[in-house]
Amino acid sequence: MSQIFEITKLLETRSRLHRPYHEFLRRPAMSAGVYVLPAGGNDHQQPHREDEIYYVVSGSGKMKLGSEEQPVKQGDLIFVEADAEHHFFDIVQELVLLVVFAPAETN
Repeated sequence: MSQIFEITKLLETRSRLHRPYHEFLRRPAMSAGVYVLPAGGNDHQQPHREDEIYYVVSGSGKMKLGSEEQPVKQGDLIFVEADAEHHFFDIVQELVLLVVFAPAETN
């Protein structure tokens, strides 16, 4: 079933659950969630078996992708191929990220 999601409501749900990541959509071909990292926070994620796209809804920091480091800010789109080492760091302003996995993320 098709749906329209309001980012503010998704972020409210994530906050209520007291988790950095909140998955809001799961289909066999893809899953999506919102991921929030506070200013000065740490991103401890491990490589995923799925390709993923991050959209920076708001905030700024840096991303390490393999051996490369690059600043990220509101409006940036980031593609991370399956099994690639990656994480956010030097988070200056709270990072609010929309994350899409394809196929759906496995745990």
